Amino acid sequence: MEIGFVTDEISPDVKEAIEIGVSWGINNYELRVVGEHRIPDITADKIEQIVRLKEKFGIRITALSPGTFKGTLKDSTITEREISETLPETFRLAKMFNADTVIVFGFKRSHEDHADDEQQVVDLFSRVAASAHHHGLVIAVENEPGFWCDSGANTARILAAVNSPALRANWDPGNSVGTDEPPFPDGYRAIKDWIANIHVKDTIRGALVECVPVGEGVVDWPGQLRAIVQDQAVRHVTIETHCLPLIEKSKQNLRVVKELIAAAS
Repeated sequence: MEIGFVTDEISPDVKEAIEIGVSWGINNYELRVVGEHRIPDITADKIEQIVRLKEKFGIRITALSPGTFKGTLKDSTITEREISETLPETFRLAKMFNADTVIVFGFKRSHEDHADDEQQVVDLFSRVAASAHHHGLVIAVENEPGFWCDSGANTARILAAVNSPALRANWDPGNSVGTDEPPFPDGYRAIKDWIANIHVKDTIRGALVECVPVGEGVVDWPGQLRAIVQDQAVRHVTIETHCLPLIEKSKQNLRVVKELIAAAS
């Protein structure tokens, strides 16, 4: 089991992040925020810099995260722009960086939503999955509290309704805290057949409130990582530190995750 990092969880400076990560023995990197801009809204100079870093260090870009579908179902103008502009540009960068996964979110719930609006979520993801499949890519939906895709069970139900090989889950147990489902074992059991990517972070009160170093929160990371290793759910897990100071806490998280993986193996 390999370990990766979201680059801006080490440093917003992608060069610094990768150089530090490589010094820690990390080969897998997810791109989200580069400098002051989120993927795909980065300059040509930054794109060239990432390509050079990739070639210099022989690293792998595992996923891109453009932050799409964080609005509600009522935000149709924003959603359509994300489908017609943001995702195609992200797909272009994914091809350039030889990444095969694009992470999106699962639409924030609104007090105006009704239960049968879930079909609208399914229809939107069906369109997105068809486009990703055409480009030979996978869309991984990240669960988040307050979204249609929040728990493992709710996310799995929506993915099953779409039923596309190009639509999978970015399982984030930390983001499952605050739903009515324990992240592990319940959430993982529900979502495990759909997982394409996994984020590792920890929290006590919920990831949208505050994160803590891995092992200091309520997520059962020893059990979760043991199951991931035993099930061979993914090739790597990606650390998303989310607490300051970034470099110090990221290094601490790496040490703890390494120890838990070794114990699981």
